Amino acid sequence: MAALRPPAGAGLGFRRELIAPLQAGVPDAVRFFELAPENWAGLGGRSARELRAFTERFPFVCHGLSLSLGGPGPLDETWLRRIKAFMREHGMTLYTEHLSWCADDSHLYDLLPIPQTEEAVHWVAQRIRHAQDILEMRIGIENASTYVAPPGAEMGEAEFISAVVAEADCTLHLDVNNIYVNSRNFGFDAHAFLQALPLERTCYVHVAGHYVEPDGLVIDTHGAEVIDPVWVLLATAYERIGGEVPTCLERDFNLPELPVLAAEVAQIARLQAAARLPVKKAA
Repeated sequence: MAALRPPAGAGLGFRRELIAPLQAGVPDAVRFFELAPENWAGLGGRSARELRAFTERFPFVCHGLSLSLGGPGPLDETWLRRIKAFMREHGMTLYTEHLSWCADDSHLYDLLPIPQTEEAVHWVAQRIRHAQDILEMRIGIENASTYVAPPGAEMGEAEFISAVVAEADCTLHLDVNNIYVNSRNFGFDAHAFLQALPLERTCYVHVAGHYVEPDGLVIDTHGAEVIDPVWVLLATAYERIGGEVPTCLERDFNLPELPVLAAEVAQIARLQAAARLPVKKAA
């Protein structure tokens, strides 16, 4: 079991395309990395050696893609135990997943919205509790980007997220870009939505870029630079949660040179530092 390395500060998604430039030098602003266990757990050879070289030096966050917390099928307990072993092997202390579903008889390769009903709250919460029992840790659930409104809603999305977090006794993985994307696509106030979330439960934050289709549909691609309204939303979140919560820049494709990514990670760090400054009282 590796030494535990809790994440802190500003971080970056760990992509294979970035390994060579990161081997040449990790930018000062990058204090931790995030990976998807689906892409790394169980690998051997060169990939395992390269990952180990970084997990021995830096904290890593484990961000899942396929657990399907809201799905109809049984939780994959075998996969959860593999995640647990993988995290222990590399000293990881935080696991997060999407509040969505992505599998039934087989994987659907998309993150789909959960009906916002009392029944769904109880269903998802008990699955999260079961996952936490296996992992022996609280997990963070991420507010997801969605492109269709789930039918039969009995409550709003923020209320649904709050109810799940409370009943499951888990934590919140806050994604500010997902809030912005959904606010544009569904026509609501992103800042009001943010304030309605159980921010006191926030364990981790994502910030990312997106793409706007010609017809105005906003797609959460993680393939572009973060835009100003999303930076503002992140700064607003820090006003509530403080600047100590670890925050990761997601960039999954259209990867620029490492210094460009480092500049965005440095912007996260600046916003975190500003949130930690004492508030000056008026004279």
